[in-house]
Amino acid sequence: MKYLCQVWFDSGILDAMTQEEKTELDINSLNYDKDLVESGHMIVAQALQPPKSAVTLRVRNGEMSVTDGPFAETKEALGGFILIEAKDLNEAIRVAAGIPLARFGAIEVRPIHEFAAK
Repeated sequence: MKYLCQVWFDSGILDAMTQEEKTELDINSLNYDKDLVESGHMIVAQALQPPKSAVTLRVRNGEMSVTDGPFAETKEALGGFILIEAKDLNEAIRVAAGIPLARFGAIEVRPIHEFAAK
């Protein structure tokens, strides 16, 4: 079964890190991604640009509106995601617990809804 591991964290924590700490976190994250590939869990992983680079789109009554920035001001923002394959939720949680940014934020693990082919 596929699970989306959403990586949420306060960017202020990263801003407060030294360059050496950021480099170590990047190396640890890339190494963990490699471990997930080797174990067969990895489908895809991507880091996201900061929330200030986002736009929010809405379509209401056929009219589109676009605003700069995220939908809401929050302390934690979505910083990236890892799509994994796991036999069940317990295994997905175990895999998500190894994500290095889990030490600084939160990892939301959510099963992917598979639509039946028609």
